[in-house]
Amino acid sequence: MNTKKKFAVVLAGCGVYDGAEIHEATLALYSIMKNGAAYDVFAPDIYQHHVINHLTGKEINEKRNVLIESARIARGKIKPLSEFKADNYDVLLFPGGFGVAKNLCDFAFKGSDCEINKDVEAAIMQMINRKKPVGAMCIAPVMLARLLKNIVLTIGNDPGTSVNVEKMGAVHKVTTHGDVIIDKNYKVATTPCYMLDANILDIADGADKIVKALLALI
Repeated sequence: MNTKKKFAVVLAGCGVYDGAEIHEATLALYSIMKNGAAYDVFAPDIYQHHVINHLTGKEINEKRNVLIESARIARGKIKPLSEFKADNYDVLLFPGGFGVAKNLCDFAFKGSDCEINKDVEAAIMQMINRKKPVGAMCIAPVMLARLLKNIVLTIGNDPGTSVNVEKMGAVHKVTTHGDVIIDKNYKVATTPCYMLDANILDIADGADKIVKALLALI
């Protein structure tokens, strides 16, 4: 019998400017296995908001699918988020990247008035209703601020983002590299990662610490 704890990791595409942040996603998957757990990867089967040339930062006139792009990081082993069932998992984890704020929700465009993708919302609420842990890295905590009133979380120390988080009813904690904020009421863990001026070692530290925190919440 497999007694490993199981994470569901939700990606938002492939690439920091229009999808999932690749360092955060990869190091989260690495940390999950390093800490003795297992994972499945999910993404919503939707089109990205737009496609960005990561060399120039400019928009490209083409369409890409979030699930197909996320499959690049998952090495093809990925499921549509519509198939997620909380009963099959111990933890739900969202790495960051601008795709979270553009594809999984529209925080990048609407701020505190943002709407959450229906499959993302359903996955989060399934876990919350079952009192199972949810983790969010980088910009991903804004989705939890929108859905869970009075939640305590962090997006690092960016004043513009933290003001919007507080407008949605969350309690924001200023953090630095490797810090993890735990909301014990909701069983939610958040860490800032590339919301700060970070390097890949900082991301590895944050990923490892949030995975350990989430395992402790089970």
